[in-house]
Amino acid sequence: MASLAACSPSATKADDSKPSAPAAAGASGTPADGASATPGAPAGGSSLALTEAIAKIPSGTEDRTGYERDSFRLWVDADKDGCDTRKEVLIAEAVKSPTQGARCALTGGEWLSYYDKVTVTEATKLDIDHVVPLAEAWDSGASKWTAERREQYANDLDASRSLVAVTAKTNRSKADRDPAEWLPPAASAQCTYASDWVATKLRWKLTADSKERAALEKIASNCSSTVVKYEAAP
Repeated sequence: MASLAACSPSATKADDSKPSAPAAAGASGTPADGASATPGAPAGGSSLALTEAIAKIPSGTEDRTGYERDSFRLWVDADKDGCDTRKEVLIAEAVKSPTQGARCALTGGEWLSYYDKVTVTEATKLDIDHVVPLAEAWDSGASKWTAERREQYANDLDASRSLVAVTAKTNRSKADRDPAEWLPPAASAQCTYASDWVATKLRWKLTADSKERAALEKIASNCSSTVVKYEAAP
């Protein structure tokens, strides 16, 4: 199995909602009051208070010129173990482990969709969400990347919080919107979500526009104990 730093259960323009599309990249945050703890970034990464981490995101203006979802190759099997990125995330984030059959077919299992605090017992009812959607990544720097680096972003299993398994309903409600336009419906998930978003932006050196930054700062005002942990992508 590819490396996926310990995950906890976690749109598409249908940017990230297809059950057979990519997953994985990011880092983790510690939720504020009432939220469950989330895992940290790989050893050797940085750890900052949420407000400090937001300030470290480079400023920029968004530009979607030329964006196509196919610019990011999704759900690859990087380690050739028969399980693609989607399956690796599902296995890593399961609260109750599924049975793994031929060609990495998953049956049984249980997951907690952290966006809406819903328990799911069928993998087919989960989407793998790129916390920072592919279109948003394109807008904030990925348009200048090589195809290989965009594939690495879309399938980043070396960080625990860039790809999360969530209900299809919340993933598709989110689509490709940023925190100025969409937040998880579960209030207790919002500090964690902001931390995951910021960690992913810092990991991949993506920019934030003024509305996005203002929204993150507003969330951070209620997340005094939230920590952002991340490691820069190689």
